[in-house]
Amino acid sequence: MLHRRSFIRQSAALLGAFALHQNTGAAFPGLPVLPLSDQDPDNEDFWRQVRMHYAASPNIVNLNNGGVCPAPRATMDALDYYNRMCNEAPSYYMWRTLDEDREPLRENLARLAGCDAGEVAINRNATEALNTVIFGLPLKAGDEVVLSKYDYPNMINAWKQREQRDGIRLVWVDLELPSEDEKYLTEAFTSKFTDKTRLVHLTHIINWTGQILPVRKIADRAHAQNIEVLIDGAHSFALLDYAIPDLGGDYFGTSLHKWLCAPFGSGMMWIKKEKIGKIWPLLSNTEPTGDNIRKFESLGTRSFPIEMAIGYSLDLHNMIGTARKQQRLHYLKNYWMQQVRDVKGLKLHTSTSPKWGCAIGVF
Repeated sequence: MLHRRSFIRQSAALLGAFALHQNTGAAFPGLPVLPLSDQDPDNEDFWRQVRMHYAASPNIVNLNNGGVCPAPRATMDALDYYNRMCNEAPSYYMWRTLDEDREPLRENLARLAGCDAGEVAINRNATEALNTVIFGLPLKAGDEVVLSKYDYPNMINAWKQREQRDGIRLVWVDLELPSEDEKYLTEAFTSKFTDKTRLVHLTHIINWTGQILPVRKIADRAHAQNIEVLIDGAHSFALLDYAIPDLGGDYFGTSLHKWLCAPFGSGMMWIKKEKIGKIWPLLSNTEPTGDNIRKFESLGTRSFPIEMAIGYSLDLHNMIGTARKQQRLHYLKNYWMQQVRDVKGLKLHTSTSPKWGCAIGVF
């Protein structure tokens, strides 16, 4: 507590020449830096230290972090500080200071994502990111899009609007889940491809069941038929250990307030560099057909404090490590599933294999 108060006091003293987030991890004292080889998922001493950096309520057993994960204490402190700072001189600190410092944040997020910073746009959530692509794609009447009945409702509704507005054709995939059959999951999508298919929409981790889809297998088959790939990574980014380009998609959207534990209302969009120019921005921009990823960030007045505080959640995530976080959450999910497996009348709908399931489990 004393360290956090000291951190805020020291930061406040720097208002004249404000030292913005430096990605040093200084806001997380006491967290041991374990070697990457030490991946023991039941190292309770380590995870107890992680827990201390969160303000978990003792009154509620929170079994649902899928929609929004809690932010670390340091992130909440930073959010409060940046908000107070902006309100002391809104025009100056918002537009001349914090708006410019989106660039270091973009670089740090790109480093985690394993991609070029020029392919990353910072926005408010996965819905905004994916809707930007869905409504920005130059599709015409008769073009086909393959998608699943398990996709997130906001994305399904966006595609239905394009169907009604533009006359595109939606081709639905129905899945029997859970499944550990890679061939079945792949062919469920690829069997729907025709010479009219322009894009396949893939949800990397299905939020309803925690099913992980073989997106790279499907993407490679799609590209072989000149079909583009849009990936919903809302539940996989900062949870599964991967680089976004390695998934094989052309477009990707995620929410940072899920497994990265960033402030509520923060998200990220990735578009392969050569594809940026063809996507129309959801909101107006002076160069709507330009190839600068920043054209998707013309959101008007936005919450700069939320954006700046993302860096502190990113710090904690990097100190833990994606691989270690993935193993821990898979371990916890399997732990409770094993305890209830023999309960009469209970049926599990999630795989216990690390290839096909991770944090989310459904019964």
